[in-house]
Amino acid sequence: MQPSSEADFLRALYQGWSDRMAANPAMTIADLRGLFDEWQQPTLEPEGVTYKSDTVAGVEAIWALPLDADTRKVILYTHGGGFAVGSAASHRKLAGHLARHLGVTAVVLDYRRAPEHPFPAQIEDATAVYRELLARGFKAQDITTSGDSAGGNLAISTVLKLRDDGVALPGAVIAFSPWLDMEHVGKTLQTNAATDALVSKAVLEAMSGMFLGEKGSRTNPLANPLKASYTGFPRLYITAGSLETLLDNATDLAGIAKAAGVDVTLSVVDGMQHVFPFLAGRAVEADDEMRRIAQWFKGA
Repeated sequence: MQPSSEADFLRALYQGWSDRMAANPAMTIADLRGLFDEWQQPTLEPEGVTYKSDTVAGVEAIWALPLDADTRKVILYTHGGGFAVGSAASHRKLAGHLARHLGVTAVVLDYRRAPEHPFPAQIEDATAVYRELLARGFKAQDITTSGDSAGGNLAISTVLKLRDDGVALPGAVIAFSPWLDMEHVGKTLQTNAATDALVSKAVLEAMSGMFLGEKGSRTNPLANPLKASYTGFPRLYITAGSLETLLDNATDLAGIAKAAGVDVTLSVVDGMQHVFPFLAGRAVEADDEMRRIAQWFKGA
């Protein structure tokens, strides 16, 4: 089935970024961050959602608060952007759509970013916020970790770190197009190179270099969750687009987690780019995916 015309908005945005980065290979990190803050453009404002700035465990954040949401339940959302770009502001609408469909609240983190703050600063921030949510009275089973791309990695690795620390785990994990492979060995990195308008091996190598810094290991399970054990991991929903280079990060994760006995749902949508739920409110493919996630979430 052909993608809707609205779905092309995201591909065109990504191609524009790729062209601008290629034209200016010496682009500064500040310029890159300005570029990627355009990530909010494809997402239409979700109806009936308000926002509130907050500081949680020392981390700046934006709350997405749908009308009639169950305020006892919360999504801890970590934004994508290679651990170096993207922000709570660029992702608040996406998190707002997810929260509205699930009937819960969401808190979108402005975690510390690379290269100024390499691994494991991002996990430290996310786990600190999780612990603060518990301290504020949220029950572990009423927390869902979620994120996209590098933030999808964090949604998973945060739970792995909490498990290592003996902290009660969240009830569910939702990952949009997670970037997990820090070794860059996935086959779809080559086979989908011509169809992915944004994510190339060169981009990933640059981002992973900033993320890991001088001391980080490409095979550390908290940096590369494809190397982790998933024993006791919460129920997991993974979504990805068929055109993206990181597709097999999603499919490999699903296989590894299922083999460990995790309740896994994998959704791969034909003709879609990296983190296609950014098209929420604009394209039927994204809205349909949100409805599928909500059905999965509420069917628990």
